[in-house]
Amino acid sequence: MNPLIWSTLITGLTTSTIITMTSHHWLLAWLSLELNTLSMLPIIMKPQHPRATEATTKYFLIQATAATMILYASTVNAWQTGQWSIPNSSYTTTLLTTTAIMLKLGLAPVHIWYPQILQSTTMYTALTISTWQKLAPLALLYMTHNHLNQTVLLLIGLLSALIGGWSGLNQTQTRMIMAFSSIAHMGWLITALTLNPSLATLTMLTYIIMTTAMFTPLATTDAKTITDLATTWPTSPTTLALTMITLMSLGGLPPLTGFLPKWLILKELLATNMIPMATLILLASLPSLFFYIRLAYLTMLTSAPSTTSTKHWWRFKPKWPPTTTALVTATALLLPLTPSLYNTT
Repeated sequence: MNPLIWSTLITGLTTSTIITMTSHHWLLAWLSLELNTLSMLPIIMKPQHPRATEATTKYFLIQATAATMILYASTVNAWQTGQWSIPNSSYTTTLLTTTAIMLKLGLAPVHIWYPQILQSTTMYTALTISTWQKLAPLALLYMTHNHLNQTVLLLIGLLSALIGGWSGLNQTQTRMIMAFSSIAHMGWLITALTLNPSLATLTMLTYIIMTTAMFTPLATTDAKTITDLATTWPTSPTTLALTMITLMSLGGLPPLTGFLPKWLILKELLATNMIPMATLILLASLPSLFFYIRLAYLTMLTSAPSTTSTKHWWRFKPKWPPTTTALVTATALLLPLTPSLYNTT
């Protein structure tokens, strides 16, 4: 792709997200969401493959449907209240926009499109959809937080955590596994948003760090399946070891960073006497942890190291991005900073 076109798309993607996060007018937010979608479509279609074209079409239809719902809800809000302000939304408007935002985020029960699109794109495009593209819809949820239906959000969070864990059990494609992992993590994030917006911010930050740290080795080694990931042990043992640490952190095992948001969310649920909800969402995370451990078992414990005394020039030599070390370190070692992070966000 032409560098000028590429820089224009990245600028449009970044600018539209920032405009959405800083806007207080529904029409401006809707316009920036449309610009965000239009900037993302050529990036998804860049491989010029039939599956990429199919993913682009699906992404456009889903995002256009969600944007239409937001435009309709904002029009109804202006009709009922006489203003276009985002924080001052009526109950009907908030319910419609919540549905549209859940569709944009790929949360259950409107999640079917999300794994299919991630499977049909490149690793770095899947990373962008899993991280950056979630910021603008979540910003709208933050701005309408006082009018949200807490019961609906808790049910959506629990359902997303359940479906994200159950559906990922029989997957062999790494991007599909990361897609269902993202759905499960978004369930935890929506649950945190009902309790404390600052906790949701911390959850989103840790999710972005862990997901980026996971996608980076997958993209570097071009590991599209579990079998591909297993073959990286003879060529790059460090890569696989760091990948397994990141997987355990995604599963929420202490003392890794992934335990931090789940620990704080469970603490908030128990503090507000929502013991059944805390129990259910904790049990819902067990299937996710199972397929993370299964992935670790299949890639490390069933593949013996095969080192040789001779040098093979054909062996894969990965060129790591400069941010990899910092990301993996943050994924593994942020738990002792929990008080500082919680008070800062």
